[in-house]
Amino acid sequence: MEKEQYQKRKRILILNKADAKKERDFELDYLLSLSLKQRFLMMEAKSREMKSLLAEDGHRETSAIIKRK
Repeated sequence: MEKEQYQKRKRILILNKADAKKERDFELDYLLSLSLKQRFLMMEAKSREMKSLLAEDGHRETSAIIKRK
């Protein structure tokens, strides 16, 4: 049910020229329209997405520290 509500709130910002202030205000308005639970669900989904993308690109494990003799 939460995912359906998230899908309904998608909006698109269309600008003729790049405007960082309008983009920032748009993002903040969107995030403020979400409940705390929805924000955490979105954050967890993005974390899972990033993890899978890193795994697909071969970055599965953190680099190991090797001590020299």
